[in-house]
Amino acid sequence: MTTSVTAYAAPAPKAPLEKTTIERRALREHDVLIEIAYAGICHSDIHQAREEWGTALFPMVPGHEIAGVVAEVGPGVTAHAVGDRVGVGCFVDSCRECENCLAGEEQFCLKGEVQTYNATAYDGSPTYGGYSTHIVVDENYVLRIPEGISLDIAAPLLCAGITLYSPLAHWNAGPGKNVAIIGLGGLGHMGVKIAHAMGAEVTVLSQTLRKKDDGLRLGADHFYATGDEATFTELAGTFDLIVNTTSANLPLDDYLSLLKRDGTLVHVGAPENLSAFNQFSLIGARKTMAGSKIGGIRQTQEMLDFCAEHGLGAEIELIDGEQINEAYDRVVSSDVRYRFVIDIASLKA
Repeated sequence: MTTSVTAYAAPAPKAPLEKTTIERRALREHDVLIEIAYAGICHSDIHQAREEWGTALFPMVPGHEIAGVVAEVGPGVTAHAVGDRVGVGCFVDSCRECENCLAGEEQFCLKGEVQTYNATAYDGSPTYGGYSTHIVVDENYVLRIPEGISLDIAAPLLCAGITLYSPLAHWNAGPGKNVAIIGLGGLGHMGVKIAHAMGAEVTVLSQTLRKKDDGLRLGADHFYATGDEATFTELAGTFDLIVNTTSANLPLDDYLSLLKRDGTLVHVGAPENLSAFNQFSLIGARKTMAGSKIGGIRQTQEMLDFCAEHGLGAEIELIDGEQINEAYDRVVSSDVRYRFVIDIASLKA
């Protein structure tokens, strides 16, 4: 028997989100019912609610940065118990059989991982995300949030945190490595924190110096304005790894010139238009252009444990449900430092 819960949903493309009720499935053997405490607002929520990434499913309940407490478990659940502090990220199922799933890289499931919202589960039912009071998720896709980090600042780690942790870990950011983060926003600020905690020398590359004090406070060793042409001359051949967190079309050859021999430029943001670069920007020093998504369940848990160990969480602005539409406009205007988080208790009022 399904359960009706309160949520905020976009009823149609580009329509304001409004308070409504949705149905959550009855607990299956390995399901966990989570009472959501906080849900982060990711820019991808806005892209999808406004149907900027292609045809979407409506009504849509966004939210894939979810933190809460286990309220009930199915009879076969062994990984979680009632009262546990848990989180849910960008996907809630995968085929569990392909080579990527078996390698713990479920985000690259060859059948297609089931996204937390704006997706269709394998049984044909729509998925609804974290802008709601409760969610039901298979135990294998539920993360444990360590006691060392509060749930509000942990919520954005389920997307923003793992989106940066995954490439930083994969390309071995750490002592002796010079790492640059392009953009100091919802993603970039977590990249600075995590890269610093890993022991790398960290530089922020931002359009202006407006956020310099924040960048240094969050752990950056250096902060440069890319709007100043001298930056690209001064920093040429400096970095082992550059992570681009923006969704803007950048002059890629200029950024590739900042890499050392064998350096890598990794994109975690996706611009609306196609980007171009000159292959000689790679050939000259055996450089690499790469992309990264999120992480699998195993690596996401590793990230949460790492953040708790180092006292890391997102820089947040807590809002009520009725402020979601305003928050969307402010995100688009880059008017947030650095992640909006919805206090889900406000949905119960």
